[in-house]
Amino acid sequence: MEKTKQISLKHLLIKEQKCIGLQFYPDKVIQALIKGLPNPKWSTQFNMVFLINNKDNLDAIFKKFKGVAWVNTSHFFTNKPIKNAADQIDLTWFRKRKHKPNYRVCPEDYVQKLELKKYATNTAKTYIVCFEAFINYYKKYELIEINEELIRNYLQKLIQDKKSNSYINQAVNSIKFYYEIVLGMPNRFYSVERPRSVNKLPKVISKEEVMALINSINNIKHKCIVSLLYSAGLRRSELLNLKINDVDSKRMLIRVESSKGNKDRMTLLSKTVLSDLRLYFKKHKPKKWLFEGEFNKQYSATSVVKIIKKASINAKIRRNVTPHTLRHSFATHLLENGTDLRYIQSILGHSSSKTTEIYTHVAINSFDNIKNPLDL
Repeated sequence: MEKTKQISLKHLLIKEQKCIGLQFYPDKVIQALIKGLPNPKWSTQFNMVFLINNKDNLDAIFKKFKGVAWVNTSHFFTNKPIKNAADQIDLTWFRKRKHKPNYRVCPEDYVQKLELKKYATNTAKTYIVCFEAFINYYKKYELIEINEELIRNYLQKLIQDKKSNSYINQAVNSIKFYYEIVLGMPNRFYSVERPRSVNKLPKVISKEEVMALINSINNIKHKCIVSLLYSAGLRRSELLNLKINDVDSKRMLIRVESSKGNKDRMTLLSKTVLSDLRLYFKKHKPKKWLFEGEFNKQYSATSVVKIIKKASINAKIRRNVTPHTLRHSFATHLLENGTDLRYIQSILGHSSSKTTEIYTHVAINSFDNIKNPLDL
């Protein structure tokens, strides 16, 4: 049976001009039809045929191969939904900041696209900072002139400067955002290599250490914050985005809206935490957000980190404890208590079961039945 013929369209930039790349397996029929397209040329740089990118040429491609080959546009057109960030993106810091003379500032259309796409404020800030580092490294180049080779050289410099894999990936994302999203050239730099992912085990603390951490806090508001992070398995951003009505005391559940991946989910509400929340509510009387700072605004992310750090010192926990450590510990303790991985996946809001399975590598009961040869 004959396989379906296929042509993949790619965005190319050749001599500072946007082009349509045609990628396909060698086929006499396709090659013959391509010769009938408007002025096709061969790129040795990209190893494919290309046409000038305009509407007439794009229409000609679809018309020429209709009924003959499937035109794959998944790399050419993007239909990504606008992000539904729970908190309003705020980039006033970008427009009000002061910077050094001759500093190359992130283009306004870059910032505007982040706002229109409703990226989270922290993600937007990371993209801007990384992209500005990149464009200031290549000050003598116009942005449209920067090619894949220059990007690879920049990434090589980051590696030589011993930047983390996470930072390098963020740099790649920030660069691709400009050329692919802002300029509308999806997968322009599809062959730029990323660092190999490192599979690190989650850092957890024991149930006893969690209780010592919580019991070392006298401030009822701070106690509720730490207790909720652990007992509901919340991310820091999810905790800060909780509204008063998200706490369902009748069903003993907490509603988490627009979490990572723009998903809503339900998680557990502890009876102990509910009791503390009622004391906190009577004392502080929040208006909108479950936890509020000055002028009834959302509580700050840095304050949450400071609370946990201070509590860790008071509880004499030597390891570095973060909000995510509490989330990891919650999941691990559930697994150790015999909770099914599928339920843990649902509670944590993981899209893939593989993400949740990592806790099997740190759960104590995974090692209980293994006898150490030294003790035999």
